Amino acid sequence: MSDSIASFVKAIKGDVVTPVNPDYAKSIARWAKNAERKAKVVVHVKDAEDVVKSIAYAKEHKLPIAIRGGGHNAAGASSIEDGLVIDLNRHLNHVRVDAENKLGYVGGGAIWAQVDHEAIKYGLATVGGTVNHTGVAGLTLGGGYGWLSGRHGLAIDNLRQATIVTANGSILTASDTQNQDLFWAIRGGGSNFGVATELVYQLHPQRKTVFAGNAVYTPDKVEKLIELTKKWWDNVGEDEGMIQGVTVTPDGKPIFVIIFFYNGSEEEGRAHYKEFFDVGPVVDTVSEIPYERLNSQLNAQVAHGRCYYLKGVSQVSPNYQATVELLQKVAGLAKGGVFSTSMLHEYFPMAKANSVPVSATAFRRQGASNILTSISWEEDVGKTKEARDLAKELVDIVIRGQGNSLDDAEKSGYTNYGHEDIDVPSANLGSLTGDHAAKRADLAYASNYPRLQEIKKTHDPENIFNRWYPITPA
Repeated sequence: MSDSIASFVKAIKGDVVTPVNPDYAKSIARWAKNAERKAKVVVHVKDAEDVVKSIAYAKEHKLPIAIRGGGHNAAGASSIEDGLVIDLNRHLNHVRVDAENKLGYVGGGAIWAQVDHEAIKYGLATVGGTVNHTGVAGLTLGGGYGWLSGRHGLAIDNLRQATIVTANGSILTASDTQNQDLFWAIRGGGSNFGVATELVYQLHPQRKTVFAGNAVYTPDKVEKLIELTKKWWDNVGEDEGMIQGVTVTPDGKPIFVIIFFYNGSEEEGRAHYKEFFDVGPVVDTVSEIPYERLNSQLNAQVAHGRCYYLKGVSQVSPNYQATVELLQKVAGLAKGGVFSTSMLHEYFPMAKANSVPVSATAFRRQGASNILTSISWEEDVGKTKEARDLAKELVDIVIRGQGNSLDDAEKSGYTNYGHEDIDVPSANLGSLTGDHAAKRADLAYASNYPRLQEIKKTHDPENIFNRWYPITPA
């Protein structure tokens, strides 16, 4: 061990892991196998001071930096080849509830399952991710849609304060009253401005059980279901939502899956969605479940340790023809025996989120709803480029179906669903640099981009935090 790393290890309260340590493989492991990179140093930080020292060490030794919260970015934003990873997940993963003030204090390395389980003990909840092993910080700083968005907006709309360690080693509190520019920027600007060691959320009263689960339909029911969805979506209320999935059975047959949500009892939920159930699902597991299980509905489909490629796109309204085309395409891909594919159409009521002006936070708000293209496969990371090409074909089907109703930003999709193709030479994807990076950032942040560039110049002029839709300092 060199003198410099030895003295660094002594200075850090947490754990410093290098390739010679027994837990190195575990320290660089990620949700998506193809997002793993061989870091030179992984620092499992214990507090903000550890983060300050880690940034200083990385700068001194000219090591690029990645921040790992939940480690759920499929493109490798939380990993770095031959660099230093600031890992918040091992030690900075606390969740503390102040029930009296309805606030949740959450470590930057926590995952949503922890927040859901802890808050509901007090009859409280906030807007969290629909996959509960997703990291809290990453999802939030990228916007944060969820099942409770109809009632409470986006995760960023419920963020009251954050502790951010910036590039120069300052530990700043960002809120509506302190470092307001930074607080504006992190709500949609992701990890571009520093390391979020703690986030404070507004919590809301939440009933202990909700109506949720899967109903599976055969393709011949899709026309009727799309017709019902249009009617329902035109009058959607704040306590409901659904995700509609185009995917296949384990033996490769195309199916249409609806995950229903109603923030009420089973009796209320079944009555509310009666027309959908009357269509006749072949499987119906929708029931009244404990609230803390709500954000685990998709977990089985996105288990750790596989390779993933994610791509977002938007839609203004459901489209039967495009859905049929997607069912055929997904079934065709399944025959190849390599890729598991699903297209998840999200229907979370948007009125609450869009009652916040676009200029109030950095996040690009839009009227269109999100679709996530998810392609997964076993461990051959070299197939990432092939998955990317397939994802583009699927997204193009959606875009054609929407005619001229989407602008370029909406076509590029929700930023948390973007696969940024970060430094994947093994898959021959190239780095996200130059004109391509600038265009992606323009689409990601739209009208808010110039202000983000100014704030970036203040807090990270050397652009050391650049792993997620990188912002060029003004």
